[in-house]
Amino acid sequence: MSDSTAIAHGAEAGAHHEHPPYQRHHFETVNQQFDATNFAMWLFLLTEIMFFGGLFTAYLILRNWYYPAFVEGSHQLSIFWGTANTTVLIISSFTMAMSVWNAQMRRKSALLLCLVLTFILGLVFLGIKGIEWHEKWVKFHVPGLHYSDQTFLNPASDHEVYAEYHDKPLAPDMASKAQQYFFLYFAMTGMHALHMVIGICILGFMIVRAKAGAYTSGHVTFVENFGLYWHFVDIVWIFLFPLLYLISRHQ
Repeated sequence: MSDSTAIAHGAEAGAHHEHPPYQRHHFETVNQQFDATNFAMWLFLLTEIMFFGGLFTAYLILRNWYYPAFVEGSHQLSIFWGTANTTVLIISSFTMAMSVWNAQMRRKSALLLCLVLTFILGLVFLGIKGIEWHEKWVKFHVPGLHYSDQTFLNPASDHEVYAEYHDKPLAPDMASKAQQYFFLYFAMTGMHALHMVIGICILGFMIVRAKAGAYTSGHVTFVENFGLYWHFVDIVWIFLFPLLYLISRHQ
């Protein structure tokens, strides 16, 4: 091998070793790493869509079978708290989008602020959901643990809730089906809340890393992919809110 050929091979090998610190060794270029991580994130979100899609399908089928029970069950939910949580999540989507933009613009202080705001809004959402779940416990609407059909068999026992919408109690066979509504309510809102908890934990990690300047050095893939996750969780709630709270509300 000539000296010139050896030098060329050495230069080529050196070029392969010169890469940014955030580039993993098994990727040849940063763009290849970016494409691979983005593909993985979209694949993960596809599995999430299939998971929640199954829950939505089960809800729609059972609602069609036991329509009166599901309508009465939805009347037990507070539109005020549901609307408040929807507003909180929409604002958190904006702050998360601003986090991505600030990371791209390498604005460390603004990135930290937006991440912290998103973190706080996530906690507010969980707090409101806790208030709603506590109310269901008080009214004996927790299937399997703390449940009673009496609210639906005897509307007078809960006059404040029934005064606006209800004229007569449900039939005993249909009142028992209301438990299925609350089972799906807790299954869907519980899984959504679990995704929120995971997102908040990741946000806490990101805040610590952002404080050290991790996402303002040109590598924003992690922030962008987490933004996709957060927006997905918000979109799931946008579907849950009308399905659980609003459909047939005033019938």
